[in-house]
Amino acid sequence: MTWSCDRLRVPFAFVNKKKRTTGRVARSFGIQENGYYGCMLGADGIVAPVVEVSSSFYVKAEWFSILVLSLSSSTFVNDVDIEADIRALQLDSAEENNGVGVVVPADQNTDGRASEDHDEEMLHPVHNPAKAKGKAAKEEAEEVAEANKKRHLNVVFIGHVDAGKSTIGGQILVLSGQVDERQIQKYEKEAKEKNRESWYMAYIMDTNEEERAKGKTVEVGRAHFETETTRFTILDAPGHKSYVPNMISGASQADIGVLVISARKGEFETGYERGGQTREHVQLAKTLGVSKLVVVVNKMDDPTVNWSKERYDEIEQEMIPFLKSSGYNTKKDVIFLPISGLKGINIDKHMDRNVCPWFSGPSFFEVLNAIEVPPRDPNGPFRMPIIDKYKDMGTVVMGKVESGSIREGDSLIVMPNKEHVKVVAIYCDEDKVKRAGPGENLTVRITGIEDEDILAGFVLSSTVKPVPAVTGFVAQLHILGLPDKAIFSAGYKAILHIHAVVEECEIIELISQIDMNTRKPMKKTKIRNVNNGAAVVCHIQVSNSICVEKFSNFPQLGRFTLRTEGKTIAVGKVTALSGASLGA
Repeated sequence: MTWSCDRLRVPFAFVNKKKRTTGRVARSFGIQENGYYGCMLGADGIVAPVVEVSSSFYVKAEWFSILVLSLSSSTFVNDVDIEADIRALQLDSAEENNGVGVVVPADQNTDGRASEDHDEEMLHPVHNPAKAKGKAAKEEAEEVAEANKKRHLNVVFIGHVDAGKSTIGGQILVLSGQVDERQIQKYEKEAKEKNRESWYMAYIMDTNEEERAKGKTVEVGRAHFETETTRFTILDAPGHKSYVPNMISGASQADIGVLVISARKGEFETGYERGGQTREHVQLAKTLGVSKLVVVVNKMDDPTVNWSKERYDEIEQEMIPFLKSSGYNTKKDVIFLPISGLKGINIDKHMDRNVCPWFSGPSFFEVLNAIEVPPRDPNGPFRMPIIDKYKDMGTVVMGKVESGSIREGDSLIVMPNKEHVKVVAIYCDEDKVKRAGPGENLTVRITGIEDEDILAGFVLSSTVKPVPAVTGFVAQLHILGLPDKAIFSAGYKAILHIHAVVEECEIIELISQIDMNTRKPMKKTKIRNVNNGAAVVCHIQVSNSICVEKFSNFPQLGRFTLRTEGKTIAVGKVTALSGASLGA
């Protein structure tokens, strides 16, 4: 008989020295650093930490004990064999642990004899066809429910600092019922104490003290809300130029972008002019695959604007040519909306004509609901770039599924370090699920690797057709703007941003220059350097292996930006891989 210790649901008995109760279902949540395996939850509501001993689990506590047994098959052997295995496991456990922290199940009567009904339950498993059938039906129902989930979209909020991104995000959560009145009152009080009364909505998204004290988003804020048709993940990107790398991380996970522009007098101009982040954010969003853009002209209720149509038109007319030059089809892929994030006007409901008589278009929620979900392949090779990791009863990784599907129990590989892992649990929008498909933002608990062996930019991949790991690649690059007196030639170094990867790189060779009219390589044999605005095919090298794909095969993992001295100098796409290796 084989004992298994990796099941998520196993039968067990809960034993208390004073009073014995029984449970039927246990849940294990991974391996903790202190050696505990996780928690076991009984039907009676008792929760207990357990430690792994040999091939069984025992509760490590003074006043109770649990012995958990999980058969690897549904075939039951005779009682003598089971009892012999239990005794052997107890002996092995005592030897391996020197008796420390191991509590052998003991539910004894006053005469010293073990409880007969306890022995009956632990040593005589009873096959129950009706129960097994019910469990199968429940699991099937869970899968159907997951398959019929509302569609999902990732929305990144971009724009210049102080345009109102976090305030709009907070207002959305309030209007969609994600924040209760008590929390709102708490945030209002905190903001008032800091003499920042108008910031209270932003506090819903900006959760750390640094962000609240400065009034600036630093990390990419995350939140979830739903409409009647769609589940949304909000990615609140920082607007300050010092945190553009964090903005890149947020935009790389997005399906659509919301460009927030302040209509307040002087603020639009500051964000749009050279040095402002409106331009850079738009260019980065397009490069990172954000093909649809909702431009919300915020703060229309400000006294300097007062819902002025002239101000709204001025901003729209200024932005459209720039959006076109950045690659957006302004007729199909861009829509403009006037809103007030602080007051929640034109967000979840149609604009009140008494407030703004000249606008009769859709509300913000209506626009989001009408956007089509980008095509995704649930049957392709699995790819989930890892954006974060931590230790919590095992190794936990976070990321967006770009391709394929994932199921509880799957065997996957972490690239580029080729570590084989097993999926223990999957969480989507903080809910535990059995499986998930492309486009979902997931938290995945895995075994087989320590969290310190994972870096942002690693990719959780299928073992069949794993993501390539390379130290170099050939790319088509468009130079946006070099620092003063800089020359773009072989030997030029910059910071590469590709999906969640941030790595120093070097230009090894300029292969050919591209004619901007024909989009084809020029016939000139050799080039030494190129200037601003040029397009070039070049060979790029990195010191450490990174996970990338050819843009033609997998756009999400094949588009990138180059930055130096706090500025984006070039955008590009991978056309060929060099020094590639695959998982083994």
